[in-house]
Amino acid sequence: MRLLHNYHYAAAMLLFCIGLYTVIARRNIIKKLIGLNIMETSVFFFYISLGYLDGGIAPIRTGGADPARMVNPIPQALILTGIVVAVSVTALALSLVILLYRQYGTLDVDRLYRDEDGGTHGGPSGEDAP
Repeated sequence: MRLLHNYHYAAAMLLFCIGLYTVIARRNIIKKLIGLNIMETSVFFFYISLGYLDGGIAPIRTGGADPARMVNPIPQALILTGIVVAVSVTALALSLVILLYRQYGTLDVDRLYRDEDGGTHGGPSGEDAP
């Protein structure tokens, strides 16, 4: 019965495992980035669910408010900061992916390793760079 009460922890773990599988199993760099975003979203969800309080009230102290029922605002503030950082890192990673595609003509990790070991470093059409 306790497991059904904490279903949000199981959902966060399931999301994390889906993201981890995507990062490990997929060869496309964009799909790997999507997997990383799923993983960080699951961490955000887990951390927010730690601050959840059943029947909790907003942490604004007014007359007659019970401090034991107030929700802790710190996890929400930290996660807002984490979301901003995650979006910035994702934007930077996607810009690097665009540069990789322009340089090598592929986003497949295996082909990128092969090109790095001795292939040409041409653009998407295969011509050599000057």
